[in-house]
Amino acid sequence: MQFSSIGLNVNDILAAFGHKPGYIIKLDSATAAFQGLGNYLKGKDLPAGGSTPSAKALGGEAISHLSQQAVATVSTWSGWFNASSPDVIDDVRVETMIRWVLSQYPRRRYPGAMIGSTNGAAVHLGAALEIPWLPQTLLVCLQHFQDPDEPKQVLEWAKPLVQRLLANNPDVSVYQMHDPNQDRVKVPRVAYFRLKQTRLSERYKQFLVENLSPGATLFLLECQYTWLSTRVSDRHYFQFGGAGMLAPEDYFNHSEQITEFLTQHGSSHQSWEPPAPDGRFPESEWGFDPALREDVEAFAREHGYRVRRIVFEAPQDLSPLVADLHRWWYADTGLPTHRLLVESFAYLQPWWTRRLGLVPYWAVFNDQRSANELDRYLDGAEPYDEIYMNLFSNGIQALGQAPIERWRSILNRARQEGQFIGVDEDTYPADLASFPRHYTELKKLNGNYSIPKPLTLEQLNRFVTQAEDRYAVKWIEAISPQSYQPQPR
Repeated sequence: MQFSSIGLNVNDILAAFGHKPGYIIKLDSATAAFQGLGNYLKGKDLPAGGSTPSAKALGGEAISHLSQQAVATVSTWSGWFNASSPDVIDDVRVETMIRWVLSQYPRRRYPGAMIGSTNGAAVHLGAALEIPWLPQTLLVCLQHFQDPDEPKQVLEWAKPLVQRLLANNPDVSVYQMHDPNQDRVKVPRVAYFRLKQTRLSERYKQFLVENLSPGATLFLLECQYTWLSTRVSDRHYFQFGGAGMLAPEDYFNHSEQITEFLTQHGSSHQSWEPPAPDGRFPESEWGFDPALREDVEAFAREHGYRVRRIVFEAPQDLSPLVADLHRWWYADTGLPTHRLLVESFAYLQPWWTRRLGLVPYWAVFNDQRSANELDRYLDGAEPYDEIYMNLFSNGIQALGQAPIERWRSILNRARQEGQFIGVDEDTYPADLASFPRHYTELKKLNGNYSIPKPLTLEQLNRFVTQAEDRYAVKWIEAISPQSYQPQPR
């Protein structure tokens, strides 16, 4: 139903009051991030139930004892169940999705806000500062029936749908991702479309004007991570493969490891033949589309806000800085500095991290690269007495995945105790019950601390000034208060 006189429809109204549009997937990196941060700003945790009705119907823990093939089947069809019919494509509106995003945040005066790349470490930065994060990238998943090893067919099926989506959303680019490796249990029935905003949403602007303090700081989260992709048409990109241990080039090579992987999983193919890439473009899930920056800076100049760009190459580059920032901050607030919580992918719990006195470190995924980067952080950090870790289970032994023994070796670096949280070591990575279990087991840890007062922008600046050279993160002052020039109206 459309209320044309005021430019709203029923979906807009419901989204503004916290009702999730049906075409938004719940267990997504961006969704988990802004919901976790929003709940933290409301003073509460983010309960994590089973990610799908299928998991609940199978009785929680019982699902972990299914055969690997049964787990893959459950994952595939639960993905299809949670995705939307292609028939909804004409109803998808980014502004409606943004209304729901903004409904997660309490209305009050904030000293700043983050805008841009999805990033688990940034969730903890936002929680420490008690400021919201406005995502550039949002996910829509559509049901389909395709051979996961025929990416060209998947793209051809998607082309007319994407054109309809773009026609109704002029200020976004669509990054279609197809990863038959790490997402293999999903992609036979689910197509992923990530919508990146190229202009600052009018809803975002209104929220910022109404809720930011005068002279507030806008932090632009700019992850420079790129991927070999295909420009299909204006504002439509096709990405084959996804962030992990494999480099983008590995997905295009006819290698023995890919042949063995496909044979192991019963594929009739010996290699992948994706559309030819024609450049490196922002990675669909984590990368920042720089088209948004100019609009944010123009908005900041108009309203007298400061802009600080937080620029980093790979998504996990921000994690060491945020972890050490918390240790530095905790030392002044009386919270322990010797307890580390390693969070994986979308398993984020900022509220419980503070209540339990845990230092947060976010790992992108369950792959070897994420493990290697965590090891490098621990090599340079003051040793932790306790290390706790959750692990995202994606239901498949993917190429480049770090085995459970690799993650256990990291826990063994704790001086006193290293413990998995919500992980069944015998069934990982087919441990689908880890979705709710990482939350219920985290709450059982010892520790009961008061949530500290927010980290101030002055404290953040002091830490960054003292330690910036230690991290692969650049802090760029794009617009300072002195450069503010009121715009004529």
